[in-house]
Amino acid sequence: MAKLKFLILALSIIYFTACNTNNNWPNFRGPDSNQLTSEKNLPVEWSNTKNLAWKFDLQGRGWSCPIVWGNKVFFTNAVLEDPSVLPEAREGQRLNNPSDAIYNFEVVCLDLDSGEEIWKKVAYHGLPKYRTHRDNNYAPETMTTDGKFVYAYFGMTGVYCYDIDGTLVWETDLGNYPMQGNWGTSSSPLLYKGILYMQIDNEENSFLAALDSKTGDELWRVQRDEKSNWGTPIIWKNSKRIELVLQGKKARSYNPKNGELYWELDLHGGRNITSPTIDGDMIFMGNEKRRDGGGTLFAVNAGASGDISLNEGESSNEWVAWSVPESGIAMSSPLFYKGLIYIVARSGGQLFCYDVETGELAYPATKIEGATDFWASPWIFDGNIYCLDDHGKTHIIKTGRNFEEISKNKIEDIFWASTAISQGAYIFRGERAIYCIR
Repeated sequence: MAKLKFLILALSIIYFTACNTNNNWPNFRGPDSNQLTSEKNLPVEWSNTKNLAWKFDLQGRGWSCPIVWGNKVFFTNAVLEDPSVLPEAREGQRLNNPSDAIYNFEVVCLDLDSGEEIWKKVAYHGLPKYRTHRDNNYAPETMTTDGKFVYAYFGMTGVYCYDIDGTLVWETDLGNYPMQGNWGTSSSPLLYKGILYMQIDNEENSFLAALDSKTGDELWRVQRDEKSNWGTPIIWKNSKRIELVLQGKKARSYNPKNGELYWELDLHGGRNITSPTIDGDMIFMGNEKRRDGGGTLFAVNAGASGDISLNEGESSNEWVAWSVPESGIAMSSPLFYKGLIYIVARSGGQLFCYDVETGELAYPATKIEGATDFWASPWIFDGNIYCLDDHGKTHIIKTGRNFEEISKNKIEDIFWASTAISQGAYIFRGERAIYCIR
């Protein structure tokens, strides 16, 4: 009997460890939406042959980041039923995503240990409901899970809930609206305390919707004075309250219970693709620089209310602690670590480092040797920054106020998706395959 009790206790500890949120990667940018990990034992060197635990070849296309719960890896994929309909791509360009062809919009579950497929479900089969750019695809949104259910969003096609074993629980259609320039969609769903938050910004009817995660029923909806955006919402737990923060032409903070607006901040133009980053009672955000502006990094203190936008000529006010124009922010979300904010530029292979308290440069924009464009968000492990460029090179750089690159790792593929970190492993999603480094 004593041996049986010991066995039950041991199994319970193993199960709890596997399902603890800190050991899982349940949504875009990890458990706290900040690309930080509590993992202690991760490889520091890898390639297509070194420390590669497994590789899962992809037949379709998608930029959704992998998510992990326990021993399961989830991702979405859009697979042409007849790949022969694709015309050849021009040199240096991706293949188009034909909108007049049949696709299978797939939700896929892999075994984390082996890379073997556990289950695959077709959420939608048919013609796409909208067009998308060749640099995008029909599966760019990252899934989210609470360990019991997994949620997939395929742009203007619909939201789909499966249980952890692949049984469809519910699906709902939030409408089909045009996106700027037919660039497609990419805002991922956010799950918090039984509510699924959906940022549906577009050219015709932008809104924030809160869905009951058990049923898919709409709990509330808030209209948004926005056009097309591609960032993902986050939950900000600060000393004043819990806030739901979304970006666009303006950053807006909402009460996650009912959609009440707390504050809004004009981000001075640009295109929103990034998500905010948090440091306790301060939140950091900004838009990619475009012809109409953007490129400014803002720091906002907790407790704000109303319109907190800066007046012309101002760089701070009662609630905006500081703002930095030409900050380098673009596709990758800012990374906070130990009093510093790190930003990797979309092009030019540059890294920027700012002081959290003042917004001053810790060191100026620095070219990372051999780096190409950055789309994926960087992460921190063991006191180092890991920056994955689109050609598969991960540049490892020391944190701190002095730039120092330590080493590089490379996987031969194209990478735009951010990396999942869980159970002692990195899960990379490339254009051609999913890679487990362990």
